[in-house]
Amino acid sequence: MDKYKDSPAVDSRKGARALGKMILQLRRLERHPHTFAGAGTLTPSEIHTIEAIGCEGAILMNELAARLEVTKGAVSQLVVRLEAKQLVERKTYPHDSRGVLISLTEKGKEAYTAHDEVHIRFYEELRSGLSEQEIEIFETFIEKLNEMLKR
Repeated sequence: MDKYKDSPAVDSRKGARALGKMILQLRRLERHPHTFAGAGTLTPSEIHTIEAIGCEGAILMNELAARLEVTKGAVSQLVVRLEAKQLVERKTYPHDSRGVLISLTEKGKEAYTAHDEVHIRFYEELRSGLSEQEIEIFETFIEKLNEMLKR
């Protein structure tokens, strides 16, 4: 038996490579537009903006920028594109005329729901190949990975 081949350092390299491959795959997915129901083809930035707005109501433009961790200018550009696609609408904030509320149109809500369903189907497919113990370990790993990525 080769001592080097079975060392913890080799296991770490294997895991690091697998993690690197996963990150590259995610980055590849994030570069390509996808079609979401009647909303048509949307870029990852557009669908993530729709997801951040959510179906439950309206959000102030500056809160949306904070939620997406981008500048107000970047959000403004995204909102203009989404308005042109009739996915969001702007309204003046009733308590302060300088504020702008953003909400999803019915078409935007369709896109939100379609995107959510993509995530659910993907996760269900992933779960179908795992045992209950593996699912628990995977979910714990994802939570820890997300916490690490926030740093």
